[in-house]
Amino acid sequence: MSTKRILNHPALSIRPVTRPTGTGTGTDTGGRNAATVATASTTAADCGLLLVRLTFGLLMAAHGAQKLFGLFGGPGLTATGKGFAALGYRPGKFFAAVCGLSESLGGLGLALGLLTPLAAAALIGVMINAMATVTGAHGLWDTDGGVEYSVCITVVALAVAAIGPGRLAVDRFFRWGTGGWPQAAFALGLGGLAAAITLSL
Repeated sequence: MSTKRILNHPALSIRPVTRPTGTGTGTDTGGRNAATVATASTTAADCGLLLVRLTFGLLMAAHGAQKLFGLFGGPGLTATGKGFAALGYRPGKFFAAVCGLSESLGGLGLALGLLTPLAAAALIGVMINAMATVTGAHGLWDTDGGVEYSVCITVVALAVAAIGPGRLAVDRFFRWGTGGWPQAAFALGLGGLAAAITLSL
């Protein structure tokens, strides 16, 4: 009985042992920090996000360059300004420049994964304006001049802000680079506010 009581004493109970790593909250079987192991390699999700960001961001940047500089067969700033003036944006050339810069800088920001929530906000603001003044009256589908295209851009920009740009991005070194509710709220809120101010002028 004495032997049995001694072996079952709490002080002698067997507990799992982890080797210390100096920092972190846990270790894997090799004794390495779990956080280091989790971020040691680029994942398929990181590559997928990079593909989305590059394709979407660079096309949006080129779309803005069409307005600003007449590149890629675009109309250029003067002609775009006349179109904006016809929609009620005056001075038309100023608002055309704001739109073109928002698309170009927002697109480049997403492509690089740089200031991602701000880049997303720039694109969201432009698209809200487009839906309010041009496409909203024509229903959903782009074939009828509807909001399909603008909705897709808005949702992708917001989703990247929420998910984060991934490991293959400049923002990986900053706090907002992980995405999250605050980043998504910032992008949607700032984009909506900018659009509301522009529409009220």
